[in-house]
Amino acid sequence: MLSPRRCALTLAAYLVPCLAVVCAAPFVGSAATTPEILWMLRVPRVALGFLAGGALALAGAALQVVLRNPLAEPYTLGVASGGALGAVVAIMLPGLAVAIGPLSSVQLFSLAGCGLALGLIYVLARRPQGISMSMLLLAGVTIGILCGALIMLVRFLAKPTILVAMERWVMGGLDVFGYRDLAALLPFLLPGLGLLALQLPSLDHLSLGEEMAAGHGVDVAAVHREVFLGAGLATAAVVSVTGPIGFVGLIVPHTVRRLSGFDHRIVLPASFLLGGAFLVACDAAARVVVAPAEMPAGILTALVGGPVFIHILLKRK
Repeated sequence: MLSPRRCALTLAAYLVPCLAVVCAAPFVGSAATTPEILWMLRVPRVALGFLAGGALALAGAALQVVLRNPLAEPYTLGVASGGALGAVVAIMLPGLAVAIGPLSSVQLFSLAGCGLALGLIYVLARRPQGISMSMLLLAGVTIGILCGALIMLVRFLAKPTILVAMERWVMGGLDVFGYRDLAALLPFLLPGLGLLALQLPSLDHLSLGEEMAAGHGVDVAAVHREVFLGAGLATAAVVSVTGPIGFVGLIVPHTVRRLSGFDHRIVLPASFLLGGAFLVACDAAARVVVAPAEMPAGILTALVGGPVFIHILLKRK
C-alpha cells in the first residue's frame, strides 16, 4: 500500500497537467477571445466539461469494482438511456415547457427519466441479501435497450422540424451560455460524488473479492447500494445537462490503473482529475476541428473511446 506522501505526490502529478488543460482550454476556439466570450461562454463550458468528465470517470472507476467487470461504465446502468428518453419527450412536446429554478423542462424530464430507470433497475436487482450485481448489469442493459426503442418511436412520431434538436441533444455536448447549467448540475452531482467518495476505503477491499472484503469488516451490501445510488445520481446530473457523452467512464479509469496501479486512494481522485481534463480537451478540439462550426464533444469521445473499448475486449478475451 502506498504511503500518504507517495499518494499525495502521485495525485499532484495528475493535478498539474489537468490544471494546464483547464487553464488553456478557455482560450481555444475559432472566434476571437473577447471578455464576454471568455466569461460567458468559454469559462462555464470548461467548468461544466471538467465536472461532467470527472463525475463520469469517477463513477466508472467505482462501478468497475463493484460489478467486477472491466467494461462497466456509468451508461451500463441504463440511467443515461432513461434520461435521453425523458429529454426527447420534452423536446417533442414543447407545450409541456416548465422550469424550476435553473432547471429547464428538458433537464427536468431527463432527470425524471433517469430517476424512473434507476428505480426500476433497483427493484429488478434487489434481493433479500442485497443488490445482485449480475442482475444489476442485466437490468441496466435491458432498460437501456427498451429506452432506445422508445426513443426511436418518439423520433418517428415527432415533427421533422424537431428532429434536429433531438439529434443534437443525443450527440452530447457542452455548448452553454452563462452559469445556469452549472447551477442545475450541482444539486444532484454533489450528493452522488459524495456517496462515491465515502466508499473509497471499502473499494480496495472489495476489489479483492466480496468474501475477503466481508472478512475485513466491509458491509458489502451497503457498498453496492451506495455505489449504485451515487453513480446513478452523478450520471443523471451529467446527462440532464450535457446529454449522453460516452466512453469517458470506461477509458479513463483503465488509463489511471495502467499508469498508477490499483490503489483506489489514487484511482478514484485521479480518475476524476483525468476524466475532467479529457472531456475538456475533447471539447476544445471539437471547437476547432471543423471550424467555424463546432462538433459535439460526444462524437470525439466516442471516436477515441471506441478503439480503446475494442482493445480492452481483445486483451481480456
